Amino acid sequence: MSRHPAHLDVLPPHPGLTDVRQRIAAAAAEAGRPLADITLVAVSKTFEPAAIEPVIEAGQRVFGENRVQESKAKWPELKSRFAGITLHLIGPLQSNKAAEAVALFDCIQTLDREKLARVLADEIQRQGRQPDLFVEINTGEEEQKAGIRPREADRFIAACRDTYGLKIAGLMCIPPADEEPALHFALLETIAKRNGLKQLSMGMSADFETAIRFGATHVRVGSAIFGERFKKLA
Repeated sequence: MSRHPAHLDVLPPHPGLTDVRQRIAAAAAEAGRPLADITLVAVSKTFEPAAIEPVIEAGQRVFGENRVQESKAKWPELKSRFAGITLHLIGPLQSNKAAEAVALFDCIQTLDREKLARVLADEIQRQGRQPDLFVEINTGEEEQKAGIRPREADRFIAACRDTYGLKIAGLMCIPPADEEPALHFALLETIAKRNGLKQLSMGMSADFETAIRFGATHVRVGSAIFGERFKKLA
C-alpha cells in the first residue's frame, strides 16, 4: 500500500535533507528566485533501500540514479510502498538499456549522442511513455566524460528535435572537478537560452548554491543528504 503523509509538519526529520533544503531556500532567496522553480534531485545511487527510506519518509520524492540495473533492483519495490516517486537517470545510458530506461525513469538527463537519440525515439513511440529528456553538455570538453561538446550543442539539439522528433526539456552538465563551476554553469545557461530551453540540471553537493545563482532548475545532491557512499548494490 502506498504511503504519502498528508502534512509536511508531521514528517519525520532527516538531518541531511533538512540542511540541504535550507541551503537551497537560502540560495534561491539570495538569487531572487522562487523556491518552487528549483527541484532537488536526491542522488541515491549506490545506497540501499534502508538508507533511502528515511529520506522518502521525510518528504523527498525526486531521486537520481546512475545505473539502470541498480535502479531496477530497488525502486519498483520502493515505488509500490511510497506514492509520488519521480526517478531521474543521471548516469550514462547504453543504447541497449534504452528500453528499460524509458520504462523505469521519469527523466533521462544524459542524452549525449545521435545513436541514443534514435533508440530513445523508437522506444518512446513503442512504449507510449514520454520521460523528460535532457541533453548532457560536456562543458569542459573532457575526453573521459560523456556529453556533447558546446560547439556541437545547437546542431545536436536541432537533430534531436527535427530528425528524431524528441521533446528536449533541458540541459545537464558536470563541470570539471578542478575548474571554477560558475564558468560552466554560465555556459550551459547560454546554450539553453539560445535553444529556447528553460530547464537546467547543474550543481551537486559541493556547488549547488552557485548553480542556483546561474539558473539551475534541478540540483543533484547526494553526499550532503546521504553521507559518503559505500558499497554498490550488486
